[in-house]
Amino acid sequence: MLSDKIVDFIHPELNKTVKAIGGEYVFIKEEVLSYQNQDVLYLIGCAIFDTTCCGTGGCCYARVPGFILDTKYRTSDDGRPVTRVSPIVDPLAQKEIRRVIGARETVQQIEF
Repeated sequence: MLSDKIVDFIHPELNKTVKAIGGEYVFIKEEVLSYQNQDVLYLIGCAIFDTTCCGTGGCCYARVPGFILDTKYRTSDDGRPVTRVSPIVDPLAQKEIRRVIGARETVQQIEF
């Protein structure tokens, strides 16, 4: 079930607004869910599109870095926690994890 790829995920600062070219976004919470005896890290964020040329809007979304291999095992150069994860690449696992997150959270999009 684990991918061959292992990556370091640098945790964003929660409730800190990040300005972007089309608006801004903020991660509001971080969660862990259990899937087939493995822990899955996901974050919930919200975005506002208010400086685009084609209109305004917003959405809430989930970002799924992957299966947790080593939680907050070090800190980044700027002092944020780093977790080692294995990205979730299996389409069936993604589908089931989307279903679980979608039932728990009010989000319009879930990205892996």
